[in-house]
Amino acid sequence: MATTAPPRHDSFAASRRPAWQGALDLFSMFWPSNALQEYLIDGFQRSAIFLDVLRQRGNAQEAISARPMATVLRYEYEIIQRGPSLPRPINYYLARIVPPPGVVIDAGKAPIIVIDPRAGQAPGIGGFKSQSEIGDALSAGHPVYFVGFSAEPVVGQTFLDVVDGQVAFVEHVAGLHPDSPRPVAFGNCQAGYQTLMAAMLRPDLFGTVIMAGSPVSYWQGVHGKNPMRYEGGYVGGSWLTALTSDLGNGKVDGAYFIENFDNQNPTDFLWGKQYRVYANIDTEPRRYLGFEKWWGDFIQMNGSEVQYIVDELFVGDKLTRNQLISNDGQIFDARNVTSPVVCFASLGDNISPPPQALGWILDLYRDVEEIQARGRTIVYCLDPSAGHLAIFVSSKVAAMEDAAFVRTLDIIDVLPPGLYEMIITPKSPGEPCADLVIGDFLARFEPRTLDDIRLLGRNSDEDDRVFATVERVSKLNLGLYQAFLQPFVRLMTNAPVAEMLRRLNPLRLSYTIFADENPAMAPVAKLADDARSERRPVASDNPLWLMQEAAGRQIEFALDKWRNLRDRIGEAWFFAAYGSPIVQGLLGISADAGPVRRLPAITTADEAAFAASLSQAQSKVRKGGIEEATVRALLYVLEGERRFDERVAVAFRELHLRRSHLTREELKQIVRDQAAVLQLDPQRAIDSLAALVPDETDDRARLLELVKEVVSVTGAANAPATARLDRIARALALEKEVIELTPSLCS
Repeated sequence: MATTAPPRHDSFAASRRPAWQGALDLFSMFWPSNALQEYLIDGFQRSAIFLDVLRQRGNAQEAISARPMATVLRYEYEIIQRGPSLPRPINYYLARIVPPPGVVIDAGKAPIIVIDPRAGQAPGIGGFKSQSEIGDALSAGHPVYFVGFSAEPVVGQTFLDVVDGQVAFVEHVAGLHPDSPRPVAFGNCQAGYQTLMAAMLRPDLFGTVIMAGSPVSYWQGVHGKNPMRYEGGYVGGSWLTALTSDLGNGKVDGAYFIENFDNQNPTDFLWGKQYRVYANIDTEPRRYLGFEKWWGDFIQMNGSEVQYIVDELFVGDKLTRNQLISNDGQIFDARNVTSPVVCFASLGDNISPPPQALGWILDLYRDVEEIQARGRTIVYCLDPSAGHLAIFVSSKVAAMEDAAFVRTLDIIDVLPPGLYEMIITPKSPGEPCADLVIGDFLARFEPRTLDDIRLLGRNSDEDDRVFATVERVSKLNLGLYQAFLQPFVRLMTNAPVAEMLRRLNPLRLSYTIFADENPAMAPVAKLADDARSERRPVASDNPLWLMQEAAGRQIEFALDKWRNLRDRIGEAWFFAAYGSPIVQGLLGISADAGPVRRLPAITTADEAAFAASLSQAQSKVRKGGIEEATVRALLYVLEGERRFDERVAVAFRELHLRRSHLTREELKQIVRDQAAVLQLDPQRAIDSLAALVPDETDDRARLLELVKEVVSVTGAANAPATARLDRIARALALEKEVIELTPSLCS
């Protein structure tokens, strides 16, 4: 009798059934909805892939941490000078960036040195993308160098040793390019004020100094914003830095710096950054892992280095009050820097806000006339929205501001002394002579006064007394800690204890707990591979997906509200506690004593130098030839335009320098001299043009035609500029019809 064979079970096929399918079957018994099925399938797959992204993130952190000299630079490089071999050893190094294939370097251009901030992460912030500071400098044909560091500090190195080491690196680069302009230094964040300090010691070595997102005037800010400036007051000063160093056996873990930074934006730290990856799991992981590879590699610093930065800079705010002394006894004075200084800040940066990035100008100078009298050129550029990290890592910022800085280095170097704002705008269709400038943006330099800096935010005298109170409380608490607690803490701490505390740091654990070293992560890679192979993304109009997105926005809203409340309460407590007249009186701070921040004095030597410059300018009013007259006339007209446009500079170089064969240094000196002459007495300076250009030649007409041609590249001249052209024509005894504008060189 025939029997029916039992159904055949393919155990192999069953084992290949995705793990999430059984759970889906269970849910479908109760909610047999296509929308629910699609959402659950997508959710299980996203969760598996997201967990695998965290696994890769943890593995990358473990791998890069195992290599003390690791870097996330995307460019090939060769180390040409090592910090440990310097007279004062440091853990930094100087590297030459090897140009990628197809990149041509112009040996006549100024070398550019990108200095990385040792602020908690591995080196590479200026060049871990092709669209970056290093990438822009290479594309412009500059020789490029990079100052990075290893994860471990040299025993005994100090912050001032690092400043001295940077001077040695710049000196080395200058020696490699003796026939080029002086090296341009690009300092990011902490490396910005470090670079400025190095330039104070050796102004003869440095070309333009560019500080990106770098705080220099540390107390400054705006009420209701910039909460990080209150951090020192919340914990009673820098004694906590000393405790952290002692618990680290003389070192401070960079993870604490990153944790402090992340806490400023808990919405992104606790939710947003991770949710963006989850919600865009098919496209976002590559970008996320690239950033986290750098963000999650935590370096260490000597406790003495951090203590100096906190005591002398952040809490003490001594840099722009000329109260810091170098290793060899020099006073750090930013007024010593003779090369142009460019400050890049953002209105969206609450870590190094514009009042801190630019407040040093108000700390050191009484007015723009003093800046001019000292022969100094200061340029600032404001991004309207970029956050602190975006200043260094955003491709948009690199394509716009960074590229403009590199492109206009020659222009900045020959700007007349003074204070300028660099304004960068996209090229628009039909923009006159836009093809003179490479790229998609145009830059112009508009003269500014110190009032423009004040409008960005400035402490009152009362605010400064509050911060001065914090400084005194900090000294008091640090002394008490060192006298009573420090001996016991050091007695209980050694290298193994410090290493254990380092590994147990919550931020470090957020990486390592998901790495393959955790046995619980063993099946994750397989689950993620299955999810990718069976990927079924949910539709964007799925109601459950829309509910998830709405819930995510509500979480962000709640976290933002909590952060704002936290910051408002913290600020109110800060000013109530340290602004108390009783507290200030106990610490010897009196409102009757006047401002606690005083401008550095103008010395008798300064007065003598100003008088000498004035006398020199007076002697040059009627001296010079066609080159001096042309520059004087052009500066006079551009002052009427109230801007120095990038196109004007390019046109001037094309039309004038090609004929006169002036070197950049010669032109720079002529610009400075003629700017001083115009500042002294504009009317006399223009009346004296005829004395510089003989009447029996055609030079006068050619001079005016060249000035008209240069000015016209930005379009029709405005009324003040046209009036000034007319004034020059009369001074040169030329007919009025000569000054009618002719087509520009690019029409």
